[in-house]
Amino acid sequence: MKKRSLPVRFTGQHFTIDTILIKDAIRLADVQKEDIVLDIGAGSGFLTIHLVKHSKSVIAIENDRRLVSELQSKFRTTDNIVIVGMDYRKFLSPQKSFKVVSNIPFALTSEILKSLMYSNIEFFKKGCLIMQLETAQKLVSKKYFNPYTVFYHTFFDVGIIYEINPKSFLPPPTVTSALVKISKKKCINNISVEMKEKYLSFLHFMMKFPDLPLKTVLKKLFRKQQVRYLASSYDLELDKPVSSLSPAQFLRCFIEMLRFVPIDYHPNHI
Repeated sequence: MKKRSLPVRFTGQHFTIDTILIKDAIRLADVQKEDIVLDIGAGSGFLTIHLVKHSKSVIAIENDRRLVSELQSKFRTTDNIVIVGMDYRKFLSPQKSFKVVSNIPFALTSEILKSLMYSNIEFFKKGCLIMQLETAQKLVSKKYFNPYTVFYHTFFDVGIIYEINPKSFLPPPTVTSALVKISKKKCINNISVEMKEKYLSFLHFMMKFPDLPLKTVLKKLFRKQQVRYLASSYDLELDKPVSSLSPAQFLRCFIEMLRFVPIDYHPNHI
């Protein structure tokens, strides 16, 4: 009897073997036949084998050469899958609309989220990711200390669907996991690369002072009269800390910065 292969430990990779979890992830990502779907950290293909039944274009990305060979053998007669043997961090995502259904390597979570919801904001449409619960809880927190988290919530709806028992994995991780759904907001149009970078620079500037009163930080960019206008127009509570702002309020302040503040005074983090 052939033993199940174990994943590469250094990436934090654990195989998903819970078919109910896998089917939930595919259903919630609303995978359709015409969708391009990425499986990041495909491992031995526990999840991938279900994806190829729902999409005509699956891209399975796996860095471990032994597991890549296993995937190639398992899907040698399957014509709707491309197996990419490389580190996801070096992978060029499709330059067209795509979805992701993946049990991502926990150690690469922040880099994967940045790739999907920042670098590929123009193309990433929707996904369901299995990730560490603690990381997921920080991602959905309504109090913001990380500029990337604010950026993500500006353009995407992000929510925890449910917690996952460690027994759903092989080998079982020592931490609890969660199924997270991510969807591009319908009211958001694609933004230019220049504007994306400029907005992130603005968020980096604001997040330097997350615990300071909002009024104090806004005055570093705006005139007093303009700060009063922002407060009355967008329900800003100026005595509360910067971290209490909603993503929508961050975005409105950014738009008003473009309107009121001379370009030479715009934050430039990047």
